[in-house]
Amino acid sequence: MVCHSLIIEDAKKKLVELSFTIDSSLALVGESGSGKSLTLKALLDLLPSNLRYRSDIEATFKLTRGDTVSFVPQNAFTAFSPMTRIKDQWLHTQESADELFDILNLNRQLFDRFPSELSGGQLQRVVIAMALASRPKLILLDEPTTALDPTLREEIVTILLQLQERFGFLMLFVTHDIKIAQALCRDIVVLKDGRAVEQGRAEDILKRPKERYTKELIEAGFINREFRA
Repeated sequence: MVCHSLIIEDAKKKLVELSFTIDSSLALVGESGSGKSLTLKALLDLLPSNLRYRSDIEATFKLTRGDTVSFVPQNAFTAFSPMTRIKDQWLHTQESADELFDILNLNRQLFDRFPSELSGGQLQRVVIAMALASRPKLILLDEPTTALDPTLREEIVTILLQLQERFGFLMLFVTHDIKIAQALCRDIVVLKDGRAVEQGRAEDILKRPKERYTKELIEAGFINREFRA
């Protein structure tokens, strides 16, 4: 379990003030500017230098990026050097690659290819394999299905659920897509202007939203909206 309270601010105001608990899978859902990506960047220690970040974290394990905490980016292509074969960017054992490629139904021949030679779906699964190779206890996911077509989005969601059941990691999923959030995560935090408007079980919020803003987001379905915060 991870309990996190954080404040992100610039010289003029607080941009994000938020508390949440991850004890299975949690989605941070919101429109552009809601603060969801700033929150993720803070957790990854990637905030711009002009922003200040204060936090209070309680966890049942030590949070160490690259060890107990792994990251799956929105655009899988940004995770790789385009001029280097996949196998030369794999930082773990060959045994771990073989195991995870089998689990993710990836042909091992892909290991010898360059990133540009893989499809978007294949590359996203390779990124997930790399994130799991260290056997993390928490995975942070930044819109990993955004660039995929609907069939591949469903496939990635199914894969992540199966992997979570098998390996028992926690998930924090940042998204603009409320349908994907519902499919993947048990809990949801709805963000507006850096604050939690509503939070709780995904099923409860989607069936019985209490706040007008949440209802508007559900009704709109985030169709054709800018998803970066």
